[in-house]
Amino acid sequence: MEHSVLIMGGSGQAGAATAALLRRWHPELPLTIAGRDLGRARRVAGELGGATAATIDLRRGDLGLQETGGHSAVVASVRDNHLNGLRYAQDRGLPYVSISSGLVDIGPEVVAAGLRAGAAPILLASHWYAGLVVLAVLGLAGEFGRLDTIEVSGVLDEQDSGGPAAVADLERLLAATSAGHVRRDGVFHWVSGPDAEVEVTGVDGAVLPGQIVPILDVPSLALATGAPNVRFAFAIGESAGRRRGGPPSTEVRIDLEGVDRAGAPLRTSRHLLHPEGQRPLTALGVALGVERLLGLRGGAPVPPGLHTPEALIDPAYAAERMAEIGVTFADVAGAPPAR
Repeated sequence: MEHSVLIMGGSGQAGAATAALLRRWHPELPLTIAGRDLGRARRVAGELGGATAATIDLRRGDLGLQETGGHSAVVASVRDNHLNGLRYAQDRGLPYVSISSGLVDIGPEVVAAGLRAGAAPILLASHWYAGLVVLAVLGLAGEFGRLDTIEVSGVLDEQDSGGPAAVADLERLLAATSAGHVRRDGVFHWVSGPDAEVEVTGVDGAVLPGQIVPILDVPSLALATGAPNVRFAFAIGESAGRRRGGPPSTEVRIDLEGVDRAGAPLRTSRHLLHPEGQRPLTALGVALGVERLLGLRGGAPVPPGLHTPEALIDPAYAAERMAEIGVTFADVAGAPPAR
């Protein structure tokens, strides 16, 4: 591929980790690491090899970039708050990936995509771990003939909130609303106050106070599976990894209930785990999206339009990539039997 993938915020935690995965999978893929600090971007590019560095100004329509080499895709691993990155991609017909707009503030992106539906393929991936949890749930859901209830609960270690950009994103999304968003009996609802408060049980049995949150995983899972009851909650606190004396870990509990293909009741409860926290999972979610958009695996490049991760990425392939980076699945201790 002649042109490079432009990673806005590529010297930050999520961007640099995404670039590292893309380099590992596709050694010849050109990458441009773009950030406000050119020195930092150059360090990341130098460690990757086959990458260039650039400064970026998100306030400018041209992003402050020199139009010399051209790009093959634009990845917004940092908040594209002026939507100039999106406009830059649309003007040039380039695939675009967004991961920082929560359910409560995707409106401008959706409108921008709708106004120019034929301009560029846009991957809306502002899900937990850029869609990786949705793909994991869909993989586990394969044994069901019908899903009635999906409940996902994550633990975000307070020492694993990411870099400054990720912290700002989290603070913005939490400040936008204290209400959660669920699907209940087939209808999407907002819940608040005590109705949005839940307990989240970690992999080691520790119980943390949690909150049902408004997140794209809920409509994605509800509409992809047809499940009439879907909720997503998370708790902020000490993860199991840190309680064991190690670094902050990632733990996501997935509870599914429905019937199997023969019509018999079926329940499953699993933990998705990673010992190194959220960074490798978010990076994997983004890298899978870039790979698919460009047609580097899984068929031809994606056509223009608005897309979500579950519409583009095969859950089985995502599971293979998760295993490669150290993700494991474990049965929930004390959970009811599957039948």
